[in-house]
Amino acid sequence: MAEKSCSSSGCSKESCEGCPSAGKPQSFLEELNVYSEVKHVIGVVSGKGGVGKSMATASLANLLASKGYRVGIMDADITGPSIPRMYGLEGPAMADDEGIYPVLTNNDIKVMSINLLMPDPETPVIWRGPVLANMVKQFWKDVIWGELDYLLVDMPPGTGDVPLTVFQSLPVDGIVIVTSPQDLVKMIVKKAYNMASAMNIPVLGMIENYSYLKCPDCGKEIPVFGKSKIDEVSQELGVAVLGKVPIDPKLTELSDAGAFDEAENPYLEGALAVLQLLSVKDK
Repeated sequence: MAEKSCSSSGCSKESCEGCPSAGKPQSFLEELNVYSEVKHVIGVVSGKGGVGKSMATASLANLLASKGYRVGIMDADITGPSIPRMYGLEGPAMADDEGIYPVLTNNDIKVMSINLLMPDPETPVIWRGPVLANMVKQFWKDVIWGELDYLLVDMPPGTGDVPLTVFQSLPVDGIVIVTSPQDLVKMIVKKAYNMASAMNIPVLGMIENYSYLKCPDCGKEIPVFGKSKIDEVSQELGVAVLGKVPIDPKLTELSDAGAFDEAENPYLEGALAVLQLLSVKDK
């Protein structure tokens, strides 16, 4: 049987035997735009839709920006983008021969989303998986992010093409899993956790949205969506709980008004502390 020739770039050997690159996993990382410098990439993921992942992403971005960090949000939920609407941003984004420029929120967060490139934000994106995945790569390669301490990637729910592309193509430091207190929470979180583990991506922790509703009269915490199970999942997987966020009408109002730059989410201070540890290591 003929020996298999070496596939390593620049290698002329007919066989991989003795080649220093043999056995090493192939890297699919894409090169960042030459005019950009991003220190940390954080993925915000969920096993299913409707758990408030974009709100968690925007809340974390606001918290980081309020501490003086340079922050960007990549809206990788191509078919269901919501970040621009939350911040009241409109396109089209500026572009020139050097690349595409993100749109800036009122609290200086740089945002890129498909809705900032479309002539009409209500036009549906009817693309197949590979095209969606390539758009995410373009958000990394063609967007001039400038200098960022954190780039938060708001990913679509599930474990499909786009999350896979983000994990393979971007230098992700870790992910935050967003969930809600429902019966299927353990299975859903495990899917996201197992995908990250398979891709060797660290899981920084979990955020539970819609944990309870606080009665405006007596202050009692009412578990509208059932008793929280996130602590059980945390113990089983060995993943920290970074925050339990109640149903807060104020956050919804600001989001609907396109004024989420004014939103404060003190329930995610634990998540903020974990992300700040990444910057401590830079020093």
